[in-house]
Amino acid sequence: MPATLELLSSLNAAQLRALAGELLAQAAQREQTISRQEQAIAIKDQAIASKDSELKYRQAKIDQLTHEMAVLKRWKFSHSSEQLNAAQLSLLDETIDADIAAIELELQALTPEPRADGQSRQQPKRAALAPHLARVEIRHEPDSTLCTTPGCGCTLRRIGEDVSEKLDYKPGVFTVERHIRGKWACASCETISQAPVPAQVIDKGIATASLLAQVLVAKYSDHLPLHRQEHIFARAGLRLPSSTLGAWVGICGVRLQPLVDALKDEILSHAVLHADETPLPMLKPGNQKTHRAYLWSYAPGAFEDLKAVVYDFCESRAGEHARAFLGDWKGALVCDDFAGYVAAKDMLCPSRIPRCPGYC
Repeated sequence: MPATLELLSSLNAAQLRALAGELLAQAAQREQTISRQEQAIAIKDQAIASKDSELKYRQAKIDQLTHEMAVLKRWKFSHSSEQLNAAQLSLLDETIDADIAAIELELQALTPEPRADGQSRQQPKRAALAPHLARVEIRHEPDSTLCTTPGCGCTLRRIGEDVSEKLDYKPGVFTVERHIRGKWACASCETISQAPVPAQVIDKGIATASLLAQVLVAKYSDHLPLHRQEHIFARAGLRLPSSTLGAWVGICGVRLQPLVDALKDEILSHAVLHADETPLPMLKPGNQKTHRAYLWSYAPGAFEDLKAVVYDFCESRAGEHARAFLGDWKGALVCDDFAGYVAAKDMLCPSRIPRCPGYC
């Protein structure tokens, strides 16, 4: 300290002012550095809080789906299921198989679990498709046989191929699509290239989009239960268990949900909508009888360019279902004089237009 005071005393006024300015600049720079660090810490704290919130949501969703799966499996394999007759039991099994497959797919998306040892979990080996089915070869090759490595450009040499088989169906006829992806190697830069794997509705599944569409249309449009489709497919030369068909239905439901959500948003952008509901019987575990559920349908006006319908399955005819579907939508709803629509309208719009069942 005395040495510092002696050094300062030896400086003139100009040097002292310069030193003071330099110290002030250093202090300001340190304040800016501290401020940036505090902002970075705040951003990281916010990201951590967001991650914690996401983890809590994921865990809650996993717990919910795990509970639902346990309930479904208990109903499927418990003694209470034996109290249903054969027709009811087959329909109940189809629904449970579809729900279990959908829940398993959602759980897989929520809990990606890479193995610590770097080894992939062993999957059950699927039996090969029947050899008597006709095969249709679909080849996938690179667009160019020249190496795409920068600075190379050598001609590739074919060294093999990967073959995957997909089960396809046209009414009454099963065929097998053999997707052949050639392997091409560059001897100069020692690289291997292949055409990308075509996108599939069910990853690593055997069913083509055509077969899945057949199952869904037959079930929901033609009202053919899966156990009847199983017999129809057996007559065509291949028996597909109804449990497998049910799993396909459940997975397709999850895959198609983004499309349904997008279609719903598009429909709700219109100012005029038509709505109606129709009853349909539903097997509900525990009641030992059918339960009356309702299928609500929403569509744009008859003179709109968009020709689409969104169906909303609900277990009752309460107006709260229409209110939940429409949300904060405002427009004219063309419907019958069912009191549920009026109740939903009163929730969304405080004004009542005489003899007008629509939203305003």
